[in-house]
Amino acid sequence: MANPWFETVLEAQRRAKKRLPRSVYSALVAGSEKGITLQDNVEAFGEIGFAPHVVGAHAERELSTSIMGQEISLPVMISPTGVQAVDKDGEVAVARASAARGTAMGLSSFASKPVEDVAAANPQTFFQIYWLNSREDILKRAERARAAGAKGLIVTTDWSFSMGRDWGSPEIPEKVDLKALLKLAPEIAVKPRYAWDWFNKGKPIIPDLTAPNVVDKGQTGPTFFGAYGQWMQTAPPSWEDLAWLREQWGGPFMVKGITRLDDAKRARDIGATALSVSNHGGNNLDGTPATIRMLGPIADAVGTDMQVLLDGGIRRGSDVVKALALGADAVMIGRAYLWGLAANGQAGVENVLDILRGGIDSALMGLGRKSIHELSRDDIIIPDGFEKRFGVTTA
Repeated sequence: MANPWFETVLEAQRRAKKRLPRSVYSALVAGSEKGITLQDNVEAFGEIGFAPHVVGAHAERELSTSIMGQEISLPVMISPTGVQAVDKDGEVAVARASAARGTAMGLSSFASKPVEDVAAANPQTFFQIYWLNSREDILKRAERARAAGAKGLIVTTDWSFSMGRDWGSPEIPEKVDLKALLKLAPEIAVKPRYAWDWFNKGKPIIPDLTAPNVVDKGQTGPTFFGAYGQWMQTAPPSWEDLAWLREQWGGPFMVKGITRLDDAKRARDIGATALSVSNHGGNNLDGTPATIRMLGPIADAVGTDMQVLLDGGIRRGSDVVKALALGADAVMIGRAYLWGLAANGQAGVENVLDILRGGIDSALMGLGRKSIHELSRDDIIIPDGFEKRFGVTTA
């Protein structure tokens, strides 16, 4: 049997592509339109260099931090992504993996596993909210998450329902029934390991493409596309809506999807605990700059009033270190752990987190830093014109 361990996130991606049916893998790659933002999110990290010290490295380095009141062992947390049915345990496997590595889990409203099961597997769970249906419905979902043990809310705002990809969009069924299985049969037939993993003691396990967290506990959730349709028909939230939800929730509260300075300050002004500099992993308005380009100006704009996280393009521990040097308190990962999950289940997610931890530690050693909290712009080389700042800059 081949060694299940992999040494880089890109190797996890290769193994995910090898194991998954073509349509399923294509859904993980995602992106919108030409893929300008998708590509820039990753490649922009390569434009930043390091300014290493070669003498005086510390024998031990400190990687732990605190995000929205939760102590985590490394400055990397799980970003919420929907319907993780690339593995039979889905979000529960990710929750177990992140708990085993001492970090927090963001759970999507469009997840395929109930918040109760995920929070039981990782008590450091933050529940992500899409503005879907009425205020009453949204608050009921938040309160269900609170009752399950969720430690905070993440409100996602960065979505424009961009349609079409130049390289083609995967055809994902609304539900996995006999018709869907017959249509996908040619893809599944050439991926025997994937097919075998969905059997338990000789009985097939049908991938769950429903969204159980957008309804009351115990109710049958709509299909992912059903929930998505409801979301598209709901008017987007205003800042007044977000302020209302933050007040109703009363606990740790993150606004995800910030790219402008004025939006960052508005998130601060409504009392948000944290913001995530995010362009939805390139699944949004194509042509939006890479998040790492916008991070520094936004972190400078809000100062110490709130925590700032970066979401988008993280593939290595050195990427994490660059983000921290530019002012991030931590980063969120999406595709990286999904590829790990697809490659080797829970162990694959743990493998990805171990890769990032090792890369962070190695970069700290090279930079002569004892702790992630010592990182600053002095540790990196930023090309002229690299950073992008836009939005009203007055206080």
